[in-house]
Amino acid sequence: MIIKNKEQRVAVFVDVQNMYYSARHLYGSKVNFGAILKESVGERKLIRAIAYAVKAQMPEEQSFFDALNKAGYEVKTKDLQTFADGTKKADWDVGLAMDMIKMAPSIDSLILVSGDGDYIPLVEYLQNHGKLVEVAAFERSASAALLAKTDDFLNLETLENKILLRYHKTRGRRPNAK
Repeated sequence: MIIKNKEQRVAVFVDVQNMYYSARHLYGSKVNFGAILKESVGERKLIRAIAYAVKAQMPEEQSFFDALNKAGYEVKTKDLQTFADGTKKADWDVGLAMDMIKMAPSIDSLILVSGDGDYIPLVEYLQNHGKLVEVAAFERSASAALLAKTDDFLNLETLENKILLRYHKTRGRRPNAK
């Protein structure tokens, strides 16, 4: 656990696909990314928040990207690649890592919103360069090795009432009132 104070300059980096699939798998729900931003930053100084997403050419995705922007995120997107054999791939691991490294000199604590163990070398690199690295993720779907490396861990499972978008079955697909 790290000491958090109002003067800390923080930046948040969200692996949207990781969070989307974790929430869908664990809860059958969608994620309120605005609530994750608020909970992870707390009273500290937010310098920048970036959400890394993949365009899948779905009709509702532009409204999702607009909602991320409205919640305070800069949204970076890339197209889903489809290969000749039919496999599909798109991830932001390298782009997210490069942004964290580039921004690290002006940030006190970098918050990674992902449970992907592929980020362990990034966490170690940043820590070896004097930076605090926090992770916000669902513990049950996060890499235990990643959680062991981080300076602080925000278990999103403890905040499910705040960060998950629930739906009424009788009224259609509308989020519950808060």
